[in-house]
Amino acid sequence: MEKGSVCVTGGTGFLASWMIKRLLEEGYYVNTAIRSNSGLKKDVSYLTNLPGAHERLKIFEADLSKPESFDAPIKGCIGVFHVAHPIDFEGKEPEEVQTERAVKGSLGILQACVDSKTVKKVVYTSSGSTVIFNGKKHTEVLDEESWSNIGFIHTHFKELGAPYFVSKTLTEKAVLNFGEKNGLDVVTVLPTYIHGPFLRPHCPSSVYVSMAMIFGDTTKYDMLMKTDFVHVDDVVRAHIHLFEYPNAKGRYICSKVGVTLAELYKLLSSRYPEYKVPNIDSFEDVEKMKFPGVSSRKLLNTGFQFNYGLEEMFDGAIHCCKRNNIL
Repeated sequence: MEKGSVCVTGGTGFLASWMIKRLLEEGYYVNTAIRSNSGLKKDVSYLTNLPGAHERLKIFEADLSKPESFDAPIKGCIGVFHVAHPIDFEGKEPEEVQTERAVKGSLGILQACVDSKTVKKVVYTSSGSTVIFNGKKHTEVLDEESWSNIGFIHTHFKELGAPYFVSKTLTEKAVLNFGEKNGLDVVTVLPTYIHGPFLRPHCPSSVYVSMAMIFGDTTKYDMLMKTDFVHVDDVVRAHIHLFEYPNAKGRYICSKVGVTLAELYKLLSSRYPEYKVPNIDSFEDVEKMKFPGVSSRKLLNTGFQFNYGLEEMFDGAIHCCKRNNIL
C-alpha cells in the first residue's frame, strides 16, 4: 500500500484537507504545510484524527510570503500538490500584493521541488475562473485552450472577486511556464465550484455560496445564475489520478455539471422541502452573471470518471452543516 511521501500545501483548507484524507487512504505518507497562526494554537484535530494520520501525516508551518519555509515539508517527497492560495474576496489587501504573494510563493515552492532532486511531479490547483472570464457568450463551451483576460476581469468583476481571478490566472501561467523552462513536470487542475462534504468545523466559502438557497441568502443568487459544480472528492481524485497518470500534460478542467438558477431552485425546493428556499421570481435573467460552460473532456480522456452528481454534493454538504450545527 505504501506509495511514498507527498506534500500538500494549504492543508487546513477545504480541498487540501479532503486531499490529505484521500492520500492517507491510498497509502501515501503526507507532509502538509499550513500557515502559522500568529502564535495561536490552531485546532487541526480534523487532520490528526484521520485514519492513518498518526503513522503517516506530518504537519509543518509554512507561508507563501516565505517560500523558503516550504523546503522542509517538500524534502524527500516524490510529489507536491500545491493547493494553497491567498483568498481575499473582501478586498483587504491590494490585488497586486495578493498576486505577487501567490506567484512568488508558488515559484518558490516549485524551485524547492527542483532543488529536492526527489519530486517527480507537481499538481497545481488552479480554477475554472482562469478559463471563463474573457467575454465569450454563456452559450459557448470552453476548453483548456481558453484563458481569462485580465482586462476583462478588471472591467466586469471589480466588486466580485477580481483579485482572486487575476491572481489565479497569472499564477497558473507562471507555474506552467516555470515547469517548461526548468524541466519540472507540472500539471494544473481547474475545478469549477467545489461542493460537497467538508472536514473543517466551518462551512467553506464555495459550499456556502452553493448552498445560498438552503441558507436563504438571496444576496448570493446572482452568483448562481449559471453555475458549474464538481464534488470535492472528484476534484481530489482528479489530482491524484493526474499525479499517477504518466502522460498527463498541461491543464485539465475538472467540472461535473452545469445548472441555471431555475434548475437549481427546482432541484433544491423539491429535494429539501424542510428548508424554506426563497423564491427566485424576483431575480431577472442577469446576462452578466451567466458564464460560458466548460468541458472536462481532456480529463475524461485520461480514463478518469466522475463519481458524484449534484444530489450527492448537496446531501454531503447539508449533512456536514448539520453535524457542525451550521444548519
